[in-house]
Amino acid sequence: MTAHMKRQPEPEVMDDQAEAEAYALADFVEVNQAFVDRLLEIAGPIPKADAVDLGAGPADIPIRVVRARPGWRVTAVDASPAMLQWAKKNIEAAGLTGSISRVFGDAKNTHLEDAAFDIVFSNSILHHITDTDALWREVKRIARPGAIVFMRDLARPADTDAARALVKTHAGGESDLLRKEYYRSLLSAYTPEEVVEQLARNNLGSLKVVMATDRHLDIYGRLR
Repeated sequence: MTAHMKRQPEPEVMDDQAEAEAYALADFVEVNQAFVDRLLEIAGPIPKADAVDLGAGPADIPIRVVRARPGWRVTAVDASPAMLQWAKKNIEAAGLTGSISRVFGDAKNTHLEDAAFDIVFSNSILHHITDTDALWREVKRIARPGAIVFMRDLARPADTDAARALVKTHAGGESDLLRKEYYRSLLSAYTPEEVVEQLARNNLGSLKVVMATDRHLDIYGRLR
């Protein structure tokens, strides 16, 4: 196992108005579309589904998902009121209020119904969470038997130099605020080995963990 620096947790909720605005206005087109493409590849040609996005932020990904799969209904969950305001604006502008619903809630305790979703997905929420067992228990609770799970998140680099190099490569053109956020997020992320251990503790061994890019790991599969 490769030695990594110790995880440095960051706040779970991006509820600062300036941070939420910077994130909502940033150019994530390429990475968000790549996430959606991979989700649809994993899900296959399912015409109708009840899906949930944990940590949906400004809802760009749910919008892209529903445009690609008009028969899907997506519940967008976020614990940040500031982010949900951006989500409301974006969903209304896309004309998708009938397909995407917003829910204010903690991904570790959503208060959604048991076994309510065919698909559970999330982009970049895991690195925000320290009590990961609570998150995985909630995923199991709200998912239907045989549900598809797909989560993509940052993977913690070996050291701070590697983290700074990733920031320079992938966020060099962003604002100072976003670069600082990105660096902080990299240091707060988990390694693939740590995620495998999380899944094993929570009887989620059917899910696979793979490095998807130089900075992202994917967690995916069907629940047993």
